[in-house]
Amino acid sequence: MIIIIIIIIIIIIIIIIIIIIIIIIIIIIIIIIPVIIRATGTISKAFRKYVNNIPGNHEVKELQKTAILGTAHILRKVLT
Repeated sequence: MIIIIIIIIIIIIIIIIIIIIIIIIIIIIIIIIPVIIRATGTISKAFRKYVNNIPGNHEVKELQKTAILGTAHILRKVLT
């Protein structure tokens, strides 16, 4: 009898943990910061505002350079 009660309690705890994880995932999806750099390195007008929401020091020119170099790398792989 006690073992059944313990199993039921464990199942309830697992369900609660799953619900909490689902809630956290929903919150993360809602608060996604739309930071997109196009393949050519161009950015949107609101890009700097979104980048400021990300912790740390980010230089726009360095991010653009990384995007362009990444695009060049992909093109070299595909075209050779």
